[in-house]
Amino acid sequence: MSPVLPLPVTPADRASCVATDVLRRVGEKWSVLILAVLRERPYGFNELDRTVHGLSRRILTRTLRGLEADGLVSRRETPERVEYALTDLGRSLLPLVIAIGEWAVEHADELRRASV
Repeated sequence: MSPVLPLPVTPADRASCVATDVLRRVGEKWSVLILAVLRERPYGFNELDRTVHGLSRRILTRTLRGLEADGLVSRRETPERVEYALTDLGRSLLPLVIAIGEWAVEHADELRRASV
């Protein structure tokens, strides 16, 4: 028996697992990249748009809204712009995401061989 999950794993188990939602969010194409960019400092929307090439404004908006809904990013309106920043919760997720990236770099050759 798994110490983390009751076996067998039912659809209800998966649906009620909070890790599923987190993994779904960090598994999105742009979420981790946006979190990494915001690691250094808050950014305005247009600044983010210029910083992340290949990301449409529509998808940037959707990604930011999702990250905000999950409590990972905050949105603040000023007279000059709308500013996005990591929350403490978002900042606490970064070391885990970075660890996955480091693992991927360390095992890149093995991963490439396995996918052939």
